Amino acid sequence: MRHTVLLAVSLAGAMALTACEQKSAEETVERAFQDVNVVDESDLNDVMLTVADPNEAVSYFRRTAAENPDRIDVQRGLATSLVRAKRYSEAAPAYAKVVKLDGSTNDDRVDYADALLRSGDWASAEQELDKVPPTFETFKRYRLEALIADSNKEWKKADSFYETAVGLTTRPSGVLNNWGYSKLTRGDYQEAERLFGDAIRQDPGLFTAKNNLILARGAQRNYQLPVLPMDQTERAQLLHTLGLTAVKQGDVQTGKGLLREAIETHPQHFEAAVRSLRALENAG
Repeated sequence: MRHTVLLAVSLAGAMALTACEQKSAEETVERAFQDVNVVDESDLNDVMLTVADPNEAVSYFRRTAAENPDRIDVQRGLATSLVRAKRYSEAAPAYAKVVKLDGSTNDDRVDYADALLRSGDWASAEQELDKVPPTFETFKRYRLEALIADSNKEWKKADSFYETAVGLTTRPSGVLNNWGYSKLTRGDYQEAERLFGDAIRQDPGLFTAKNNLILARGAQRNYQLPVLPMDQTERAQLLHTLGLTAVKQGDVQTGKGLLREAIETHPQHFEAAVRSLRALENAG
């Protein structure tokens, strides 16, 4: 009988030990999977913010943000994905939530101002930038400051901000193009032409800067295409722009000639130039 009791106790102890070991093993596995899930989620967030379809990313982050309203990384991911999807009117209130959360940064405030500007709320964008300390110096901050100063016709401030922004990036073509367009609207055509040329040297594929350069030259009644990297289609489009600029300047015959050259240059049927030329000829 004594042996039976000892055997029962031993079996119970063994079973308890096995249960403890099993529970410990399960907890270890669970912790391991939790760690893996954290890593996987972080990787998935990065994927969603870079290579995923922007609208798919919005759906992912919106769902995750609803489940984790206090996680700033998720709320930031939602706001960023909305900007990538060009849904700016939704991005602005999303960033408004981000800047109220613990852990928000000056970068978040600048991104909020950017979303406001893109959605057309320039006044609020300016107010948000005013909340960023002057010691926070980034390319994006100064680019936005330049655009806002431009909209307020504060030319000296705009030029200063543009110049600072150019010095804070290794890819200044876009801001050089914006600066050139600012000069173009002010009537400073020679300086605009120089800045557009600088933008094209930085990015030979930036067609917007090429087109703006033609506008600046045409405004000076210079109707010769400059030496630029361009394919045949681009050349035809630039001739079209130059022709219309000549007409606007009152040089109608020169404009007609440039439009004819654009039509002949284009490798396909150039409907826009054909319509422009036809309208001029019908007008006498």
